[in-house]
Amino acid sequence: MARKRFDDSNCSVARALNQVGDWWSLLIVLQSMYGTRRFVDFQQELGIAKNILCNRLTRLVDNGVLKKVDVGEHGSRFEYRLTEKGRDLFPVVIALRQWGDKWNPAPDDVPLDLRDRETGQPIPVVQVQNAKGEPITLRDVFVPDASSLGSKKDSA
Repeated sequence: MARKRFDDSNCSVARALNQVGDWWSLLIVLQSMYGTRRFVDFQQELGIAKNILCNRLTRLVDNGVLKKVDVGEHGSRFEYRLTEKGRDLFPVVIALRQWGDKWNPAPDDVPLDLRDRETGQPIPVVQVQNAKGEPITLRDVFVPDASSLGSKKDSA
Protein backbone atom coordinates (compact mmCIF):
# COMPACT_ATOMS: atom_id res chain seq x y z
CA MET A 1 0.00 0.00 0.00
CA ALA A 2 1.41 3.40 -1.01
CA ARG A 3 1.92 6.06 1.61
CA LYS A 4 -0.35 9.12 1.35
CA ARG A 5 1.45 12.19 0.04
CA PHE A 6 0.74 15.73 1.20
CA ASP A 7 2.61 17.75 -1.45
CA ASP A 8 -0.44 19.92 -2.18
CA SER A 9 -1.57 20.31 1.42
CA ASN A 10 -1.95 23.76 2.97
CA CYS A 11 -0.40 22.33 6.15
CA SER A 12 3.34 22.94 6.22
CA VAL A 13 3.78 20.20 8.83
CA ALA A 14 2.22 17.66 6.47
CA ARG A 15 4.42 18.86 3.58
CA ALA A 16 7.54 18.69 5.78
CA LEU A 17 6.66 15.15 6.84
CA ASN A 18 6.63 14.16 3.16
CA GLN A 19 10.34 14.89 3.10
CA VAL A 20 11.62 13.75 6.50
CA GLY A 21 8.62 12.18 8.21
CA ASP A 22 9.65 8.58 8.76
CA TRP A 23 11.98 7.49 11.54
CA TRP A 24 14.76 6.29 9.25
CA SER A 25 14.93 9.62 7.43
CA LEU A 26 15.17 11.61 10.65
CA LEU A 27 17.75 9.21 12.08
CA ILE A 28 19.83 9.60 8.90
CA VAL A 29 19.59 13.38 9.27
CA LEU A 30 20.62 13.05 12.93
CA GLN A 31 23.61 10.87 11.99
CA SER A 32 24.54 13.45 9.35
CA MET A 33 24.53 16.09 12.07
CA TYR A 34 26.94 13.88 14.03
CA GLY A 35 29.26 13.87 11.00
CA THR A 36 28.37 10.55 9.32
CA ARG A 37 28.80 10.84 5.55
CA ARG A 38 29.37 7.45 3.95
CA PHE A 39 26.77 4.81 3.11
CA VAL A 40 28.62 2.07 5.02
CA ASP A 41 28.90 4.29 8.09
CA PHE A 42 25.17 5.10 8.08
CA GLN A 43 24.45 1.40 7.77
CA GLN A 44 26.80 0.51 10.62
CA GLU A 45 25.64 3.28 12.95
CA LEU A 46 21.92 2.73 12.36
CA GLY A 47 21.78 -1.02 11.73
CA ILE A 48 19.55 -0.31 8.74
CA ALA A 49 19.02 -2.64 5.77
CA LYS A 50 20.87 -1.58 2.60
CA ASN A 51 17.71 -1.29 0.50
CA ILE A 52 15.97 0.93 3.06
CA LEU A 53 19.07 3.09 3.50
CA CYS A 54 19.44 3.47 -0.26
CA ASN A 55 15.79 4.47 -0.57
CA ARG A 56 15.94 7.03 2.25
CA LEU A 57 19.22 8.56 1.10
CA THR A 58 17.83 8.92 -2.42
CA ARG A 59 14.66 10.56 -1.09
CA LEU A 60 16.63 12.94 1.15
CA VAL A 61 18.86 13.91 -1.80
CA ASP A 62 15.84 14.33 -4.11
CA ASN A 63 14.19 16.56 -1.49
CA GLY A 64 17.31 18.71 -1.07
CA VAL A 65 17.97 17.73 2.56
CA LEU A 66 21.24 15.97 1.69
CA LYS A 67 23.55 16.30 -1.27
CA LYS A 68 25.52 13.43 -2.76
CA VAL A 69 29.15 14.41 -3.29
CA ASP A 70 31.64 12.44 -5.38
CA VAL A 71 34.83 12.42 -3.33
CA GLY A 72 36.57 10.35 -6.04
CA GLU A 73 38.90 8.38 -3.80
CA HIS A 74 39.84 4.98 -5.25
CA GLY A 75 37.38 5.17 -8.13
CA SER A 76 33.95 6.58 -7.49
CA ARG A 77 33.09 7.05 -3.86
CA PHE A 78 30.27 9.21 -2.58
CA GLU A 79 29.49 11.01 0.62
CA TYR A 80 26.19 12.46 1.79
CA ARG A 81 26.32 15.92 3.29
CA LEU A 82 23.65 18.11 4.80
CA THR A 83 22.46 21.01 2.69
CA GLU A 84 21.35 24.30 4.18
CA LYS A 85 17.83 22.84 4.15
CA GLY A 86 19.10 19.83 6.08
CA ARG A 87 21.04 21.93 8.59
CA ASP A 88 17.86 23.94 9.21
CA LEU A 89 16.41 20.75 10.76
CA PHE A 90 18.80 21.18 13.72
CA PRO A 91 16.27 22.92 16.02
CA VAL A 92 13.64 20.33 15.06
CA VAL A 93 15.95 17.45 15.94
CA ILE A 94 17.03 19.11 19.20
CA ALA A 95 13.40 19.79 20.18
CA LEU A 96 12.45 16.19 19.37
CA ARG A 97 15.41 14.90 21.40
CA GLN A 98 14.47 17.07 24.37
CA TRP A 99 10.84 15.94 24.14
CA GLY A 100 12.01 12.31 24.02
CA ASP A 101 14.31 12.80 27.02
CA LYS A 102 11.35 14.18 29.00
CA TRP A 103 8.60 11.78 27.93
CA ASN A 104 10.44 8.64 26.86
CA PRO A 105 13.83 8.67 28.58
CA ALA A 106 16.59 6.19 27.86
CA PRO A 107 16.52 3.01 29.97
CA ASP A 108 19.52 4.23 31.99
CA ASP A 109 17.73 7.61 32.37
CA VAL A 110 20.83 9.51 31.18
CA PRO A 111 20.08 11.84 28.23
CA LEU A 112 22.74 12.72 25.68
CA ASP A 113 24.72 15.68 27.01
CA LEU A 114 24.81 18.27 24.21
CA ARG A 115 26.95 21.32 24.86
CA ASP A 116 27.70 24.61 23.13
CA ARG A 117 31.14 24.20 21.54
CA GLU A 118 32.17 27.79 22.35
CA THR A 119 31.03 28.04 25.98
CA GLY A 120 30.81 24.41 27.09
CA GLN A 121 27.35 25.15 28.51
CA PRO A 122 24.46 22.68 28.11
CA ILE A 123 22.03 23.37 25.26
CA PRO A 124 18.93 25.05 26.73
CA VAL A 125 15.45 23.67 26.17
CA VAL A 126 14.09 24.72 22.77
CA GLN A 127 11.14 27.06 23.28
CA VAL A 128 8.69 28.90 21.07
CA GLN A 129 8.80 32.61 21.82
CA ASN A 130 6.53 35.56 21.15
CA ALA A 131 7.68 38.76 19.43
CA LYS A 132 9.10 40.01 22.77
CA GLY A 133 11.25 36.88 23.17
CA GLU A 134 9.10 35.47 25.97
CA PRO A 135 8.28 31.74 26.05
CA ILE A 136 4.75 30.86 24.93
CA THR A 137 2.76 27.64 24.94
CA LEU A 138 0.04 26.15 22.79
CA ARG A 139 -2.58 27.99 24.87
CA ASP A 140 -1.03 31.34 23.89
CA VAL A 141 -1.50 31.02 20.12
CA PHE A 142 -4.35 30.85 17.62
CA VAL A 143 -4.79 30.38 13.91
CA PRO A 144 -6.70 33.30 12.40
CA ASP A 145 -9.23 32.59 9.70
CA ALA A 146 -8.52 34.08 6.27
CA SER A 147 -11.09 36.89 6.63
CA SER A 148 -9.64 38.18 9.92
CA LEU A 149 -6.08 38.00 8.57
CA GLY A 150 -6.76 40.65 5.94
CA SER A 151 -8.40 43.02 8.40
CA LYS A 152 -5.55 42.65 10.92
CA LYS A 153 -2.95 43.43 8.23
CA ASP A 154 -4.90 46.52 7.20
CA SER A 155 -5.08 47.82 10.77
CA ALA A 156 -1.43 47.10 11.58
